[in-house]
Amino acid sequence: MLLAVPEALIAAVVSIFLFLAMCAALALVLVSIRQPRTLPLSISAGLVVLGILVVAVLPQNVPLLMGLILGLLGTALAVLGGNPITRHVLTLATRGRVQDGDAGGIIVPSATDDDHERPHEVMRGGTTIGYLERLAVTLAIVAGYPEAIAVVVAVKGIGRFSELASAEARERFIIGTLASLIWAAVVGALVRLAVW
Repeated sequence: MLLAVPEALIAAVVSIFLFLAMCAALALVLVSIRQPRTLPLSISAGLVVLGILVVAVLPQNVPLLMGLILGLLGTALAVLGGNPITRHVLTLATRGRVQDGDAGGIIVPSATDDDHERPHEVMRGGTTIGYLERLAVTLAIVAGYPEAIAVVVAVKGIGRFSELASAEARERFIIGTLASLIWAAVVGALVRLAVW
């Protein structure tokens, strides 16, 4: 004999699970914000994916207050968590070959008139741009307007176009942007599925 479980109970259990999973994921990415580490970041990503699976299998609209809390928590997770995730992906992809600059950019060689290479910093402000990019993407998905992601990518591409002359800058731009956008989109999708 099957036992009928009230929908309110299922919604409460899903809400509490999502809250705890997102809190744990946020704590793990904050631990890795200065020095990205594989294990905490992998567990954090696993918790986000598990949350998506739960809301996909048990589609319950969470109560309004809990939805607001999950929305704020998810936005913080997407924006702040994208920093160590993206930096870790970039380190893995470039095998640590690209040196970070003092102003948030990267150090690349540049040729002067006499063909001597002198290093200089390009793509300054990348950390701040990443935070803003993830905020815009997450809010666009949560609001149900994913088309805005195209605007974010276009503005970022136009703004960085002149700095993409070196292979290191192009590689870092593409990998960093994709990692940042994927993280923000997945966390935004988790919130969207849970709330709507």
